[in-house]
Amino acid sequence: MSAAPCMLPLAEAAALIAARRLSPVELLSDCLARIAALEPRLNAFIRLLEQEAMAEARAAEAEIARGGPRSALHGIPVGLKDIIDLAGHPSTCHSRLRLDHVAEADAAVVARLREAGAVFPGKLATHEFAIGGPCFDLPFPPARNPWNPAHHPGGSSSGSGAAVAARMLPAALGTDTGGSVRHPATHCGLVGLKPTYGLVSRRGVFPLAFTLDHVGPMTRTVRDNALLLGVMAGPDAEDPGSAMREAEDYTRDLHRGVKGLRIGFIRHFHEADMPASPEVAAALEAAARLLAAEGATIRDVTLPPLGEFAAVNRAILGAEAAAVHETWLRERPGDYAHLTRRRLLPGMFVSGADYVQAQRRRTQLVAAVEAAFAEVDLLLSASSMDPACRIDDAAEVDRTYSRQARTPFNVTGHPAISVMCGISRAEGLPLGLQLVAPAFAEALLYRAAAGYERAAPWREMAPAPF
Repeated sequence: MSAAPCMLPLAEAAALIAARRLSPVELLSDCLARIAALEPRLNAFIRLLEQEAMAEARAAEAEIARGGPRSALHGIPVGLKDIIDLAGHPSTCHSRLRLDHVAEADAAVVARLREAGAVFPGKLATHEFAIGGPCFDLPFPPARNPWNPAHHPGGSSSGSGAAVAARMLPAALGTDTGGSVRHPATHCGLVGLKPTYGLVSRRGVFPLAFTLDHVGPMTRTVRDNALLLGVMAGPDAEDPGSAMREAEDYTRDLHRGVKGLRIGFIRHFHEADMPASPEVAAALEAAARLLAAEGATIRDVTLPPLGEFAAVNRAILGAEAAAVHETWLRERPGDYAHLTRRRLLPGMFVSGADYVQAQRRRTQLVAAVEAAFAEVDLLLSASSMDPACRIDDAAEVDRTYSRQARTPFNVTGHPAISVMCGISRAEGLPLGLQLVAPAFAEALLYRAAAGYERAAPWREMAPAPF
């Protein structure tokens, strides 16, 4: 083993653990040392659970020595966004409103990971209640981008993105209601998946918008992501949104590449509807050319304008988030960060008629995407329209945060993945693309993402030490 353990992708660490060439204790110890070195600059963690995680790692090591690993995640450290319940620990949602809340049980997805043998080193920073940020008037500082700590890491799964990109952890969980897994994956140079709606249980995850929320894996490679999803996915009768769909081996087609796949390029999202920065636009064109060189057929497809998807998402998210937060907004409005309160309050004024009309239009938007999939196997689009801006530039954060093409697939529920596709010249920050598949076609999505990842030069790039 030539690389430090914390630098290993999940799959490589798992293979070494299975071969008895790396122990879970060695892996966790190296991750904890990395956290100690970098955390003062990145603020990725809300709560570090060093002693508990070490006990889990020792137990995993002993069990593996007796009979081998339970799964590829046995002994692997996985971080949890702090809206995801971990039994016996606070789920603060990065908010003073939840400082005293202690989870009585693991979230369903945590229970699945625990059964697979994963280790949980800590709870990770988020934007307050996952509705956007960063905010500097909260009990915890906002996470920062490991590629340049002066810059935004994306959100709301900001700590998850920062921790995995900085090689503090091999994997983390985020949540995605309007792009909150794919946004930090894009800005931090990671692989981030929003699964098909209902494939992964949300039980034990604090809700933002019931019909838009997803839980997704964030990793450094496509294979790692597929391994994590294979443990996370599956039906849950206690989640009303569960699709009752069994997990699959999502790694089965990773070797097949993109040859023969028909990929529809939604150019109008970033060319006409919301013009992207020249660097992002050029990176997307280069990615399309590379996919074509690898054997995919690329053709333009047209969907409804990006603004229509955004308007539907805004109405639904606003109304559903207001339903979650109504009591606190009436009784404790001053306990929210200023930005969080500003984003939540408009939802109190979405009428029942507006909500119903948004859901009706949503059905039509789903049908439009389904019609596109009758002609192509996958869709390619922008993720963010701009590289990450400075985290302390409130005006630029506000301008760029909504300049993205992730929201459409929260509205429609289709699985979508962000993969690194370039580096900005001026700041040396990651750029990302988005691939989208038909419902429950995650294995196909991973196949294409892995084919691109192998052919592109970005996989081995990482933030420079600082």
